Amino acid sequence: MDNSKIKRYTVTAALPYTNGPVHIGHLAGVYIPADIYARYLRSNKRDVKFICGSDENGVPITLKAKREGITPQEVVDKYHKIIGDSFKEFGVSFDIYHRTSSLTHHQTAADFFETLYDKGVFTEEVTEQYYDATAKQFLADRYITGTCPKCGNENAYGDQCENCGSTLNATDLINPKSTLSGDKPILKETKNWFLPLDKYEDRLRTYIESHKEWRPNVYGQCQSWLNAGLQPRAMTRDLDWGVRVPLRDAEGKVLYVWFDAPIGYISATKELCNYAKLDVWNPIAEEYYISSHESDKCGWEEYWKSDETKLVHFIGKDNIVFHCIIFPAMLMAHGEYTLADNVPANEFLNLEGQKISTSKNWAVWLNEYLREFEGKQDVLRYVLTATAPETKDNDFTWKDFQARNNNELVAILGNFVNRVVVLTHKYFGGSVPTCMEITDVDQAVIDELAGYPGKVSASIENYRFREALSEVMNVARLGNKYLAETEPWKLIKTDEDRVRTILNIALQIAANIQILIEPFLPFTAEKLMKMLQNGGHDWDDAGTVSLLKRGHEIGEAVLLFDKIEDAEIDFQIEKLNQSKASNAASNIIAVPAKENIQFDDFSAMDIRVATIVAAEKVEKTKKLLKLTVNTGIDERTVVSGIAEYYKPEDIVGKQVSMIINLAPREIKGILSQGMILMAENAEGKLTFVAPVEKFQEGSVIR
Repeated sequence: MDNSKIKRYTVTAALPYTNGPVHIGHLAGVYIPADIYARYLRSNKRDVKFICGSDENGVPITLKAKREGITPQEVVDKYHKIIGDSFKEFGVSFDIYHRTSSLTHHQTAADFFETLYDKGVFTEEVTEQYYDATAKQFLADRYITGTCPKCGNENAYGDQCENCGSTLNATDLINPKSTLSGDKPILKETKNWFLPLDKYEDRLRTYIESHKEWRPNVYGQCQSWLNAGLQPRAMTRDLDWGVRVPLRDAEGKVLYVWFDAPIGYISATKELCNYAKLDVWNPIAEEYYISSHESDKCGWEEYWKSDETKLVHFIGKDNIVFHCIIFPAMLMAHGEYTLADNVPANEFLNLEGQKISTSKNWAVWLNEYLREFEGKQDVLRYVLTATAPETKDNDFTWKDFQARNNNELVAILGNFVNRVVVLTHKYFGGSVPTCMEITDVDQAVIDELAGYPGKVSASIENYRFREALSEVMNVARLGNKYLAETEPWKLIKTDEDRVRTILNIALQIAANIQILIEPFLPFTAEKLMKMLQNGGHDWDDAGTVSLLKRGHEIGEAVLLFDKIEDAEIDFQIEKLNQSKASNAASNIIAVPAKENIQFDDFSAMDIRVATIVAAEKVEKTKKLLKLTVNTGIDERTVVSGIAEYYKPEDIVGKQVSMIINLAPREIKGILSQGMILMAENAEGKLTFVAPVEKFQEGSVIR
């Protein structure tokens, strides 16, 4: 987008599901980078609306309600407050944190659907959907589990396999099961309204290919979807919780959550601008109400329907297709809306070497962190930015958290500011000294300082937030180096004027840090502003040595950061260990036996001892190995999802148990002729089911 045409920015952060609190994976992936960007824009005096809110209409909400024995409304009310309060305390500077259960949202989403319906965009299709005869309801994708046809994971959902990442249709699952009753669902006809994505494929391709500057994971995933060929996708569901479909013949149907959720950005902007429509239909109360606001005086449309507005979506990588394919297609079909200029999506953040799992309580929850590390919001903001998974999955560990706090925030940033403020009070009574003669050393520091605002800006403008934060920390390193080289504590006895210059420049560096650090560590910037008694500056002022005037009185020194002791970290690690132990115990108890089978069913499986004779990774996958095995009958190829647990070179010669009469299946272009039997523990770790002693290949396992 031509930056000279930009008059305003609309920045959105993915709407979190209100079925649980926010954890560090959400923060690192979406909310911290979005907040950095919005704060930076404000510091540059840009017109920006930073939009977010709770997604309260998804199937995970109803699943949570059933598990807890409460209503969906009680679930969303509970977690909307927890999430909203946590964001506020953590310093995420949304202009509005809205919710999709609001009347404004229901009306906005229904109006959007009606507009597309009236334009003839949708196709009506009667299809066979899974139906739970016991529960007497159609099953949304997440109400169905079964075996993934691509990797064999037995706990895949009806829309996605979280083991291999494949997008699925519920009818693709092997041995599908309803999560409501546990029964095998039946197929039953139902009518829904489909968005014909295939008709927008050319326009979407042109749109995507005009943004080759997008992150490789975003651009690549979009191209993969387009190259596979887009298919019509149902925009309605047979559910009783969500935004009702505004059609007379759509009783018992609501809008697909990924139709209404992104519209939540629009409805939130309307709410922010005090928008309400006159004579509005209330789909919840099923009656009209009269509003006191007039839509033409709102101004929300400037942020959504102008070619002078830059729209940026911050999302996690699991939401790429919805924000880059489905939502743009909806906006194209509508015809009035601006398309996103960028969709920065981070990769996943792991925790202590394992994938974050909310169901297993393997997470660091924001609300708990705020309670247990009171006043240390910026420590977590710093660590999650410094280790952000911008280009690949990354790992959060408590030991690294402690080390970065103690060795970087305390020893570099905090140390520099404390020394400058303490020395100024000690030598000049807390008054900014006059800058006397400038030496070559001073000028070199001044020149280097002048370049940092541009460096940080360039990194932020290109969504490289790790790099931007590193540059800000380099300003603190510059200050420490300057003090170490000039040694004002030694010169004060012989050359007070020289010390005046040194401390003046050092104070100016601290004042620059105050401006540059604010998007990243707002609480630290606030502390620094109070120490320096220095407000009213913005980004344009940074890079100079005239932020603090001669004679300006600064406040007393206050430590910006405290050391984090081993005991605090040991406590957090023990919490995770308890979660791990609890999961192991609950899994042993909770995993039920499968339905009884007849002996003939078991006899039909030909299980043999086999030896792995060759192994290699399957290209462009993280979990798959291509194995060549000797079955005693022949040598054949098997594709197995064990690459996370075994290196190819470590398993050659390993004996395994193998089903050799399983129908061959093509996986990633490789014909897999059998299945290696594995055992999985409570932590999800896999190990071979193998003979305890060397056995002849082909030996039958009975």
